[in-house]
Amino acid sequence: MAKILIAEDERDIRDLVTFTLKYAGHDVHQAANGEEAVTMTRDLLPDLILMDVRMPKMTGYEACRHLKADDKLKHIPVVFLSAKGQETEIQTGLEVGATDYILKPFAPDQLIKRVSEILGKK
Repeated sequence: MAKILIAEDERDIRDLVTFTLKYAGHDVHQAANGEEAVTMTRDLLPDLILMDVRMPKMTGYEACRHLKADDKLKHIPVVFLSAKGQETEIQTGLEVGATDYILKPFAPDQLIKRVSEILGKK
């Protein structure tokens, strides 16, 4: 069981991802924006962060930059969840330090599989 932080401003998506990952046996915590995700990461020290790109207060890209600049947090894998599938968007996500980029919509079983693969590499 991994401790996972989901940062997503749309409640329905956040709840769906939370339900899916809890069903898979993970300990899931929620943040509603990028700023909250950075603050919660410092307290929780999750094993994985799943983060939307477009969020209020701080984008996922900005939040990832903050996390990767902190020596205590930079080892935590960040995976972007986004409907923006353009190559430039994906490239930006990887440049700011993301481990992976998952396109929305995704099937719950696909999400569980990718999360397991990423946690297995950690």
